[in-house]
Parts: sequence; C-alpha cells; structure tokens
Amino acid sequence: MSFLDTDDEIEKGTGASIDWIFDLEGEEGFRKRESSVLNDLAGMNSIVLSTGGGIILSDVNRDLLSARGTVFYLDTPIDVQLDRTSKDKDRPLLKNGDPGEILKNLHLARESLYKEVADYSVNTEGKSSQEVSSEIIKLVKNYG
Repeated sequence: MSFLDTDDEIEKGTGASIDWIFDLEGEEGFRKRESSVLNDLAGMNSIVLSTGGGIILSDVNRDLLSARGTVFYLDTPIDVQLDRTSKDKDRPLLKNGDPGEILKNLHLARESLYKEVADYSVNTEGKSSQEVSSEIIKLVKNYG
C-alpha cells in the first residue's frame, strides 16, 4: 500500500510549509485546504493515510474518514506528545503559549471525536513506531 500524509500533500500542492500557511491564512484557511486534500485522497484505494490531529474537527471529515476506511486512533499520553514535539518548531498550534497546556486542551477538545471516528484505538505509550505498526498490522489482518 502507498503511504500518504495529508500535511505532506498540502505542502506539495501549495509549495509552502504548513507553518507558513497558518501564518498567512490562519487555522481556518489551513483546515479548508486539509479538508480538500482529504476529500481527494479518500477516493483512493489501498492506501495508508496519515492525518493531522485536527482533521477530525470537521463533521464532513469525520464522516469521510468513517465511510472510506478503517480508522486507527493512535492514543498518546500528553507527556509523550510533549516530548515528541519539543524540538519541532513547525507546530503552529504550539507556538503561542505553554505547549503542555495547549496539548492538554487540544486533547480534551478532540478525544471524544477521535473515539467517535476510530475503528480501533492503539495505545502508543512506551512503544516504538515498529511496535505500533506491528500492532496495527495484526488488527488489520484480524479485521479481514
């Protein structure tokens, strides 16, 4: 299967970084682009699609994700998210304020939406990316 990432596709299509799009168009402009890319990619078959965490904020996006594929919610504790994003300067939502507090608030606002859409929830705490992907592969094989 091909692996695609909505953020990568937005950057390829615009020739601009996500950070720059946020600066120029704000979150609302970025979310419109994100929804458009998701709509295009959701029509493809046999792909693995990685999305940004905010993609589920839109009802239309949640419906599209649910209708077109098997959705995995990678459940990651806030402290792990904070550690993983601490050196990444291209996280527009984490720029203005305390990143730990921002991540907590995003989690509170989004967790129920993630669970609403997810077919499976995978806890990533203490697991390497290989361990998480192996767990997902097992779930997919058992799903079919």
